[in-house]
Amino acid sequence: MSFSWAAAGLLLAVAAAVVVVTFAVTLLVARAVGKHSVVDVTWGLGFVLIAVAAYLTSGALGVGNPTVRLVALLLPVIWGLRLAVYIGWRNRGKGEDPRYTAMLGDDQPAGAITWTVVRKVYLTQAGVMLVVALPVLAAMVRASTVPAVLVVGGVVWLVGIVFESVGDAQLARFKADPDNRGKVLDSGLWRWTRHPNYFGDFCVWWGIFVVAAGHPAALVSVVGPLLMSYLLIGVTGKELTEKSMSGRPGYDDYVRRTSGFFPLPPDTAPARAT
Repeated sequence: MSFSWAAAGLLLAVAAAVVVVTFAVTLLVARAVGKHSVVDVTWGLGFVLIAVAAYLTSGALGVGNPTVRLVALLLPVIWGLRLAVYIGWRNRGKGEDPRYTAMLGDDQPAGAITWTVVRKVYLTQAGVMLVVALPVLAAMVRASTVPAVLVVGGVVWLVGIVFESVGDAQLARFKADPDNRGKVLDSGLWRWTRHPNYFGDFCVWWGIFVVAAGHPAALVSVVGPLLMSYLLIGVTGKELTEKSMSGRPGYDDYVRRTSGFFPLPPDTAPARAT
């Protein structure tokens, strides 16, 4: 068979177990260190663990194509490790994220385990992670190899990892300069899109989906990048960031002359949302 539904189901069960254990451990770590922002590092590491578990399990089952499986392992692992290291470095020495502090309220100590935090942070992220990772699981169990599909998927992923890593580096360098406090970054990739890091994330997961999509049965995993796209553009990514930035001096002008999400030449997409 070119696609094993039985193996796919088993990999999904393995991935679910990995997600549950990963977030349970993260919750305990958060309680120990007194801040739930450690879950932001887990977001990248969780995908790494899913990819490794799926690769080992599919190998043990003798399903999938070795080349496709290796690509489906490397792409999320490289992306996840880079993201986890970056967020860990960015959050070093900082206290709790204000979002999580607000969820706990004044009557709870830092890092307290409440149903609100578990439901809104841990269970939500765990569910999203499992859905987004579906293309990785699908790629691990398809036996056919379509070189052009692997190349296209790899190129889309590469565009994404470049945008995300370069965008993050440019933003970190900008924030490190005290003279830029309260200002808006509008140079480098940030001249072409208001969210190069989120656009990069978008490309990474669509690229991984293309790698998986070499077999028609794997197309059902499209729900993964669709969900990620929805979150990046309309919920926790672009939308939430722009709400927090809206009152900053010069930001309205930046919005008028810079594309909202997809990169476009500067000053060619006034007030364009995407």
